[in-house]
Amino acid sequence: MYLNSIFTDPELFQRYYDIAISSLLPLVKGAIFYTIPLSILSFIIGIILALFTALARLSSIKILKFIANVYVSVVRGTPLLVQLFIIFYGLPNVGITLDPFIAAVIGFSLNVGAYSSEIIRGAILSIPSGQWEAGYSIGMSYGQNLKRIILPQAVRVSVPPLSNTFISLIKDSSLAALILVTEMFRVAQQIASTNYEFLLLYTEVALIYWVICFPLSIAQQRLEHRFGRHLQR
Repeated sequence: MYLNSIFTDPELFQRYYDIAISSLLPLVKGAIFYTIPLSILSFIIGIILALFTALARLSSIKILKFIANVYVSVVRGTPLLVQLFIIFYGLPNVGITLDPFIAAVIGFSLNVGAYSSEIIRGAILSIPSGQWEAGYSIGMSYGQNLKRIILPQAVRVSVPPLSNTFISLIKDSSLAALILVTEMFRVAQQIASTNYEFLLLYTEVALIYWVICFPLSIAQQRLEHRFGRHLQR
């Protein structure tokens, strides 16, 4: 009935069309200036954190391993939304007040770091032990072995699932709206609060997210095919 009334009533259709067109530019700006930069920055920081966390969990140094295990357990065992609320709304109670964007970057980076560390750790463990032994046999140190032999191979294993993590992060960035980051979903909320066309605006946001994620999904499939073919040789 709702859709039927839109397409059968020219005035109603024109109204929705005007709202959709007028809101498109602000939504795209929110995506370009907040959603995408937030996702990219958080992903880069998260991957760096994930690498160190994975190495710490594989380390023989007990204190590093313990800290890394606790970090991963806490982040994976609590909702991302709760983590964001603690960072943005909770930390001011102890005198730490953060800009919404910075708080979002910290929250997303910690989350990506914990989950991606498992991907990287699994990729490193998938490398046959003989590769380590071969490096040691020609006089390489642990660091040289890791840098020159193990990590290049682990990258081929971890890139496809990490690309999926990035796509998920772009969609999860909508949660930043709840800590006042003016990313795309927050802009949609603000516009919808003035015209009350929540279905139209949120559907438009969903389509923009799909437009962003669709080419990334294709790139991920190609990466999986390329690296999968390499690993089968």
